[in-house]
Amino acid sequence: MDRGIQPPLVDTTACLCRVDAGLKTVAGAKRFVPGSKLCLQPDIKPSIHPTRQKPPRDRTRNQSPLLPGLPDDLAIACLTRVPRIEHRTLRLVCKRWYRLLAGNYFYSLRKKLQMAEEWVYVMKRDKNRKMAWHGFDPLNRLWQPLPPVPKEYLEALGFGCAVLSGCHLYIFGGKDPVKGSMRRVVYYSARTNKWHRAPDMLRRRHFFGSCVLNNCLYVAGGENEGAQRSLRSVEVYDPSKNRWSFVSDMSTAMVPFIGVVYGGKWFLKGLGPHRQVVSEMYQPETNVWTPVHDGMVSGWRNPSACVDGKLYALECKDGCKVRVYDEETDSWSKHIDSKMHMGNSKGFEAAALVPLNGKLCIIRKNMSISLVNVGKDGAAEHLWETLAGKGQLKTLVSSLWSSLAGRNHLKSQIVYCQVLKA
Repeated sequence: MDRGIQPPLVDTTACLCRVDAGLKTVAGAKRFVPGSKLCLQPDIKPSIHPTRQKPPRDRTRNQSPLLPGLPDDLAIACLTRVPRIEHRTLRLVCKRWYRLLAGNYFYSLRKKLQMAEEWVYVMKRDKNRKMAWHGFDPLNRLWQPLPPVPKEYLEALGFGCAVLSGCHLYIFGGKDPVKGSMRRVVYYSARTNKWHRAPDMLRRRHFFGSCVLNNCLYVAGGENEGAQRSLRSVEVYDPSKNRWSFVSDMSTAMVPFIGVVYGGKWFLKGLGPHRQVVSEMYQPETNVWTPVHDGMVSGWRNPSACVDGKLYALECKDGCKVRVYDEETDSWSKHIDSKMHMGNSKGFEAAALVPLNGKLCIIRKNMSISLVNVGKDGAAEHLWETLAGKGQLKTLVSSLWSSLAGRNHLKSQIVYCQVLKA
């Protein structure tokens, strides 16, 4: 496998280096993203799988316009307004359209024009314990096909999952059933719809904690098969430098089972070396870990998420009641209740809580999805919205029949949920 494949080295919103080289009016196109500049970012290779080297092409020859009868800058303005659900088809039109849609400039422009769309990505383990994943388009309320997960992660356990730069989903570490703990890192790009390689972590580990702070990926604690089973070490990946480095160790070794970024700090809660519950907080500015025992941590439940600087957690199994942390009273005293609870079936249990378009998104084990408008005051029925994806009705009916028949065992298990914007 080619280890030379590099992820993006710069902020994708600040450069024009991936503009299609055949554009005739790059200077005019630059007007769409004021303040942008050229950079030295290398090309992103199309896949984590090795490909044959192609002979260099002469880019100085004349090329046909992106859209016949229109200047290229105007054609780009038209293409950026095409809904994201059609991008998979646009890439198949021709090579120039593919290069445009796989580059930074196209999505930087969509973000600048506030046309970038957020999709929910759900990783789950099927009845054969194999890893699969699905993408959900909340605008059209459809589940979208995605390329298979890399084979190294089909049966892996305890790996991490995080999003960098808004559109790159990383999976890293974990435990292979044959090879044991891994250092491997791969990432999926929502722009190219393909998987790519990234530099390996410094330590092999599984069942660790991870988060994203200032667009850097932090990994802490966990386990490995060595003599020191529980780990204290912490490392960070900076995509702008394309390398991992160690930061300060935690106060105690920990196998985290819950974590969240709140107020610019990383909070972790897990099991210590003697299986006692421990909690720590990391401040990236001072590079210091501190044990915490306040009301936020003591009343903290999983899953949880931050929206607009406020911390939320689910109160009940079906996710129809949300708790809010009140920093002034240091307590989880506030609640948002839908008043429409779904029952005790395993299919209705909430598996994840993520921010989506400024709202709280609740994903349940039967793949049903609800949105909570936490920034709006009013009656509960106006705050909660149910999103019904393609094929979801069948899932809900099957879950209902299973509940009535007493068969609550699910054939699949949700492992991670993330939101990517493109």
